[in-house]
Amino acid sequence: MKKNNRPAEGPDGLVYTARLPLSSVTLNYLADLIRGHLKKIGSPWRALPPGKIAGIVLAVLRCDQRPGDLAGGNGVHRTTVTRWVREVVGLLAARAPRLDRALKKIARKGGGIVLLDGSLIRTRRRTGAANRKNYSGKSKCHGLLVIALTDDRGRLLWISAARPGRASEITACRHDKLTDHLRAAGLGAIADLGFVGLDDSEPNADPAVITGYKAARNRPLTRGQKLSNKALAAVRAPVEHGFAHLKNWRVLGKVRTDPKWATALVRALLVLTNVEVSR
Repeated sequence: MKKNNRPAEGPDGLVYTARLPLSSVTLNYLADLIRGHLKKIGSPWRALPPGKIAGIVLAVLRCDQRPGDLAGGNGVHRTTVTRWVREVVGLLAARAPRLDRALKKIARKGGGIVLLDGSLIRTRRRTGAANRKNYSGKSKCHGLLVIALTDDRGRLLWISAARPGRASEITACRHDKLTDHLRAAGLGAIADLGFVGLDDSEPNADPAVITGYKAARNRPLTRGQKLSNKALAAVRAPVEHGFAHLKNWRVLGKVRTDPKWATALVRALLVLTNVEVSR
């Protein structure tokens, strides 16, 4: 009996096609962005056309495909795919809105409130003392904290820089001087109980951040306070939809790259999310 010891996948490996759950609007937007960048830097040539590069980058970001697998199926090297991803993420992150401009845009449209919330992006656990600050005691895992603002319909407006998971949401907001920007734009923010104590303004001043009532061990909530918390929870529900749209990008399932790069990654996904949602 003759033995066949050749690999089943052949010398070049198996290649399969899969559907990318994104619209052609997002693909064309990213391809045009790449074309404009190549024209600007005077480098019109790439191993693949801009439309193909855009599809590869979206596959990495949306489906968390490994660059090595995509490289083998497209006839390029793994480092080339990684370089494309980082280049495109940098281009998208540069187009993410700044906090003051995002708030002024809402104020010009006649809006009066924004929705405020924070979320933890899980990261791969690494050894060493340098990674201890990324451990979140609240979520019991390693991650990076980001703060986001949405409008009253849940559309993302702004995302903060990624900070260590052990940081509190109030500390992150104070680092960005969020309440000062809200007052400068004449807006108010509705947040959950995790932001109680963020707005430490004058007692007679209008609050920039509106939160519910927090119960204490010896001070239960009254019926009116419970109704107020219920009403605020209904108003701020769309902010969860904004984070859900953002975390549809599976690359955020567990960030395996350098945490310092996570800020650019999250802001790039903010731009892509807005393009995909508002198409």
